[in-house]
Amino acid sequence: MTAPRIVVLGAGPAGAAVARALATLGYAVTVVSDKRRFEAVEGLSMRVLESLRRAGLFRAAVCAEGPCARTTFWNGITQTVNTEFLVDRHAFDAALRDDLRGAGVEVVEAMVRSVQSTPSTHDLMIETADGPLSLNADFLVEARGRLAPLMRDATRGPQTLSLINVWQGAPGTAASAMESLQDGWAWMARLPDGRRYWQMALDVASTELPQRDELLAFCTRMRRSPLAGAFFAGETCEQVRLHARSSTATLCGSTGAPNWLRVGDAAMAVDPLAGNGIFQSLSSALEAPAVIHTLISRPERAELALRFHQQRIEHLFMRFARMGRDFYALEQRFGGSPFWQARSHWPDDAPTHQVPDFGQLAIARAPVIDGDIVGEADVVVSPDQPLGVWHLQGVPLAPIVQALMREDAHDSAHESAHKKTHESAHETLKSLDADTARMIRQWLVAQGYPHAFV
Repeated sequence: MTAPRIVVLGAGPAGAAVARALATLGYAVTVVSDKRRFEAVEGLSMRVLESLRRAGLFRAAVCAEGPCARTTFWNGITQTVNTEFLVDRHAFDAALRDDLRGAGVEVVEAMVRSVQSTPSTHDLMIETADGPLSLNADFLVEARGRLAPLMRDATRGPQTLSLINVWQGAPGTAASAMESLQDGWAWMARLPDGRRYWQMALDVASTELPQRDELLAFCTRMRRSPLAGAFFAGETCEQVRLHARSSTATLCGSTGAPNWLRVGDAAMAVDPLAGNGIFQSLSSALEAPAVIHTLISRPERAELALRFHQQRIEHLFMRFARMGRDFYALEQRFGGSPFWQARSHWPDDAPTHQVPDFGQLAIARAPVIDGDIVGEADVVVSPDQPLGVWHLQGVPLAPIVQALMREDAHDSAHESAHKKTHESAHETLKSLDADTARMIRQWLVAQGYPHAFV
């Protein structure tokens, strides 16, 4: 039987992570990606660099400059307490392609003109530098980020437009800053080679934008803020280049089928608030290779694998959306502004994190990643972890939690319940090594387990 050919559309962090992992699993993978058509700088956290290394994208990880000082002006308070790493996206994207080629992945630099799909195959027409080319794929991975065509079932947050300004300044120390303004928020960066970057997020529904030929003047006025003035002190900001793009939070209602899958921003794109875009994109992509491997090698588990992917995408989207909502709500000065009003109440009023309560834990059968395949197992479900937790360091949690639940129910009417629970819990954990047992005890306490361990 001929090995299936997989085509990944997009070579950003999500597409690259999936493509490289599939190549490691032995699949023939072709990545089709057009070069970025505008200049961009992004901020990365240490956890993003760790995720890139975990995905084998080492060249991309070393592109980051930093750690660099990061100043924030939010709710009238100026702080420089955090750092972040800065990357020029052109260099970063080139490094991602080098990582893929080093892993044996074919990279084709081209624009996708059309995709015709059936339940068994995908026919693509792409435009390369040498002319049009046709490709055929048995499995298609959509990883073109926010540029990917959206389905009608997509859920969208408040419509947000980002205006980006790039210009050349004097070489110096790399740094970044973020500030809240009456009509939105702005993120800015200085690179060591003197490049400057300023981006502002605006509300599409309420902002009266000028005509395109007046946008640069509009941005110049918006940059006259106290923090931006200090950050770009003494600069004339000549020959500024402008780019506009949507940064609306979007969730696709359908993220996969037996022969295709959406990953990264193509599946869920969240508000880039505080520079978490790449982290959020990677978060939704790192487990996709196991889903794809299951769809191809274990078609009888297709429903299970697709349910796992869809549930995970939806869970991550809502978690990140609520985190953004809570961060927006911290800004109290502009409560009457349409921009802040809409974003400090979306997507709902549910808490980002639930208060731990051992009594609300439950055992459920759910899809899990078992090696390179999606399987099914008993997991511990909580209000804060609705998808469930299967194991810690390879130790299944459901049997331990079930035992403790039974003991609590059995001993609740006895005076010696507290002592018995201690003894039974100790019996349950005593077969484990000391470090693993301690870790599980700490996890139980964090879940609101009502008894102390001795």
